[in-house]
Amino acid sequence: MIWRRGAGNRKGRRDGAGLLAQLRRPPGGRDARIMLFAQLLDRTGTGVWAASSVLFFTFVVGLDARRLGLLLGAAGVAGIAGSPLAGHLADRFPARTLLIGCHLLRLGTICALLVFTRFEVLLAVVAVTSLGERAAKMLEMLFATRAAGEQRATYQALSRSAANAGYALGAGLAAIGLAVGTREAYQVMILGNALSFLAAAALVWRTREQHGQGDGHDRSSAQAAAEAGDTAPAGRTAAANPWRDRGYLRFVLLDIPMCLDDSILGVGLPLWLVDRTDAPHALVPAFLFVNTVLVVALQLTVSARVRLPRQAAGAVGLYGLTTLACCTLLALTPEHGVWTASVALLAAAVLVTAAELIRSVSSWELAVSLAPREARASYLGVAGMSQSVQKSAGPLLLTGAVMAAGPAGWLALGAAVAGLSVVQRRAALRRLDALQAAPAGSRTTAGSGSAPVT
Repeated sequence: MIWRRGAGNRKGRRDGAGLLAQLRRPPGGRDARIMLFAQLLDRTGTGVWAASSVLFFTFVVGLDARRLGLLLGAAGVAGIAGSPLAGHLADRFPARTLLIGCHLLRLGTICALLVFTRFEVLLAVVAVTSLGERAAKMLEMLFATRAAGEQRATYQALSRSAANAGYALGAGLAAIGLAVGTREAYQVMILGNALSFLAAAALVWRTREQHGQGDGHDRSSAQAAAEAGDTAPAGRTAAANPWRDRGYLRFVLLDIPMCLDDSILGVGLPLWLVDRTDAPHALVPAFLFVNTVLVVALQLTVSARVRLPRQAAGAVGLYGLTTLACCTLLALTPEHGVWTASVALLAAAVLVTAAELIRSVSSWELAVSLAPREARASYLGVAGMSQSVQKSAGPLLLTGAVMAAGPAGWLALGAAVAGLSVVQRRAALRRLDALQAAPAGSRTTAGSGSAPVT
């Protein structure tokens, strides 16, 4: 259904004339181009820090494994709060101003690492940094929704391509610093990350505030004003409360296992290679290399085929099947035989990347389409929690249950994700039907928890 040939593919080829061409003329025009460059710089700095942070805290600060685990756990928990907090504030303040504030907040906290070494202070610094990072990503998502309109899937593809290129560039720069390995080298990497936040804030300052124009639906000026959030009556915004909307909360809850590809790639594949196969440890960086190259090369193509809400709902089912195929392949990976295990693990990396490509557009489109327009910022803030929760719980699930159970654990995980993807697909289609059937003036009520729509 999603991948049928014909007019849809012709449109995809026409719109996907090339990554570089799309980056020069992205949906949203000049402001979108500036924002994509800001994301590239931001992710480059983040890539430097992600590749060096554990070693910095271990060898420079001198934290043991227990305190390092507490530090990373605090960052994960704080990150969960960042997205809904940003969504709540974006309903009341300009998103552009909030995004600049997030970059400057992270600038201050990352620079604090150059000064403070007490564990209690580091705990707070890392938590606030993580909160600011998740809040910034949610605000970037809101910017894309407002600026790109009907072409938000294309913008999302460009955003992910720019972000992955930044992460890869940052990891490469970090490799140079890690090869030097001195305290001064780590300090230079921290300053580089700080400069990326400063540059991103300066670029965002050059953009204009987006007010919700072009969400892909024809609407009156009154509806457009309501969507902007600044002029909507307080009662209407209050009525569309994502925390009281059972249907949307169900979508967010089911979206958590739909993000497990991240933990499978970053935790599951490396640990399975080390603990259960004869494949060389040098293969681990190849997983990330394969993932980065495929995302940069194919995200635009995949996004061109998942543009509409119903296509996104169908793609959820395909995500479940792809994840099941990846987990089945891991379960069948032989313990002995270097070449056979290496080929199987690389194939699993390709499959989990395919799942990521599908998930990135399906979750994005459904998070937007299932939310009422006039309260979209707060709804997207709640939707952003699914990835944050997965980043905290996913590694624990894989290390504590799946890896311990061996091949049966992988089969159970794949079957569970595939089954839940069917539930998510059906629930999303029912909600889309209900929202489409509801009168224009009662869309807010249709999305609320007090209505029969779920």
